[in-house]
Amino acid sequence: MEDVVLFKYLSIYYLLPIFLIITACGSEEEMKENESNTSDQQTNDSSQPETSPESFSVETVATELNVPWAIQSHDDHFYVTERNGTIARIDENGTVHRQNVESTEEIVSNGEGGLLGFILDPNFSESQKAYLYHSYQQNNSILNRIIAVTKQGESWIEEKILLDNIPGSQIHNGGRLKIGPDGFLYATTGDANMEDKSQQTDNFAGSILRMTLDGSVPDDNPIDNSYVYSYGHRNPQGLDWNEDNQLYSSEHGSSAHDEINHIQPGENYGWPVITGDEEQNDMETPLLHSGSDTWAPSGSTFDSNNNFYVTGLRGTQLMRIDMEEETMEVVFSGEGRLRDVFIRDDDMYVITNNRDGRGNPDENDDQLLKLSHFENHSE
Repeated sequence: MEDVVLFKYLSIYYLLPIFLIITACGSEEEMKENESNTSDQQTNDSSQPETSPESFSVETVATELNVPWAIQSHDDHFYVTERNGTIARIDENGTVHRQNVESTEEIVSNGEGGLLGFILDPNFSESQKAYLYHSYQQNNSILNRIIAVTKQGESWIEEKILLDNIPGSQIHNGGRLKIGPDGFLYATTGDANMEDKSQQTDNFAGSILRMTLDGSVPDDNPIDNSYVYSYGHRNPQGLDWNEDNQLYSSEHGSSAHDEINHIQPGENYGWPVITGDEEQNDMETPLLHSGSDTWAPSGSTFDSNNNFYVTGLRGTQLMRIDMEEETMEVVFSGEGRLRDVFIRDDDMYVITNNRDGRGNPDENDDQLLKLSHFENHSE
């Protein structure tokens, strides 16, 4: 199953035309918007990616995955959620075993929904517990929920509903789950194609949520008796913490203006009132945004040198952000749409999303790829 190739990155002279072609025709995770938003003429110059000249060894770990969404790893196995409702367990030799999720609500894979976020319990070796984010249908409406599951043999059994009735839609379901340094569970939600709800803290749309691992509201959440940790988001799909335990998110913008945000508890990130460099009192502007380009950022992670890696769907690239310099460069491309990124033992793993209805899949898609010997930029 292994196919090792040496991947030499194209020079910026060859990639520049691609970036010019990828214009503001709406965030990737979007089926209805195709017109540019010209209301914000300013762009953040540092948001325009440069291309890294380095070389990487690229290894195909697994092929023919079914629209994978999130990567986790334990011992010698990878666990990857597939949007149709299965979890692919990938052995060290690349063999894929599909495991069922037995849930009290049917997993509905319509549009951008389905089985999305997935995170293993910190004590997974003993507990065999994990947490899932998935779409379901109730009274002809699409909703999302977060559940705790336990691995039993080749199945994952629902044990508890942590939170349900999260607004959902054919588009903008968010879906990323991460456990923070504080031991709490964080979840991203989209605006569910109802933009104004992102400004309403009495619902869960367009937010980053924070809860205990048993589904209760932490006492120190910024809004009393509320799961809402931050709001005013459009469709965030990436979360991670830097070495100082500061939280950052990657988020799909409207008609370009995709964002990298430094998340502060209780703050309003402006959607749909402001985008790009626009400002308004009591609203946060992004650390970086894509200007008139579209990255369609999804999964993200920090490395040991405090670099923030973000996958791009429409951008079809892996980007590295230097948080101190607030600069971005492309470090991997050429395999199509990338959904998630995961670091294990100093190697980086990405999954493609070329079979999600918007890519151009080949016979081996979708794939789990291993990027070895990537340089850690500590200078």
